[in-house]
Amino acid sequence: MQLIIGNKNYSSWSLRAWWLLKSIGVPFNEVLVPLAQADTRATLLQYTPSGLVPVLLNEEVGLWDTLAITEYLNERNLGVWPVDHLMRAYARAVSAEMHSGFTALRSEMPMNCRARLKLVPSLACVADIERICAIWRDCRLRYGHLGPWLFGKWSAADAFFAPVVMRFNSYGVELDDVCFAYLHTVWFDPYIREWVAAAELEPWSYPATDAIAQAAQVALTPAI
Repeated sequence: MQLIIGNKNYSSWSLRAWWLLKSIGVPFNEVLVPLAQADTRATLLQYTPSGLVPVLLNEEVGLWDTLAITEYLNERNLGVWPVDHLMRAYARAVSAEMHSGFTALRSEMPMNCRARLKLVPSLACVADIERICAIWRDCRLRYGHLGPWLFGKWSAADAFFAPVVMRFNSYGVELDDVCFAYLHTVWFDPYIREWVAAAELEPWSYPATDAIAQAAQVALTPAI
């Protein structure tokens, strides 16, 4: 398989697909296309008509949506979702909510793995944060006895929320003990550490995202 991704520092959707493939043990070749460059769109159009990342390519398909990629891998019986049908339905529900919602959080706190800032969110962003934390707390209450991930064992739901962990850590979001423990679990996953280490070394910038960091007035000691 071949996975086309954007910058590791900024591309939240790329992180989801990349971590998914890594965690279920599927070998793939990684092709990184820097975002916000003069030739970015032309390069991406060589791989997908959408001009967006991530893109999964192999001999039989070319997929450019993270949910589609996830379900394709699930249909190949690669252990993407929880085994139990009720847990699987719930995991799909919270992942779909993450996939389609939380626009205020995405806008005000775009993924920037290198940032360590304290931002004051709008009321809409606060509502997004509170809803995400409610999802995390509910999952941990229901399935915490099975393991440290949202549904006990690692699943695609964790991949869908991974960029939120990056955002919360980058912008100084205060969390209760349950949510902080989950953030800690994701942050110290070996593949996440690999991603963040690579992100910190990237030379490229994404002006719109970097402008948010440059406008912040309060530097922050990293939560982790």
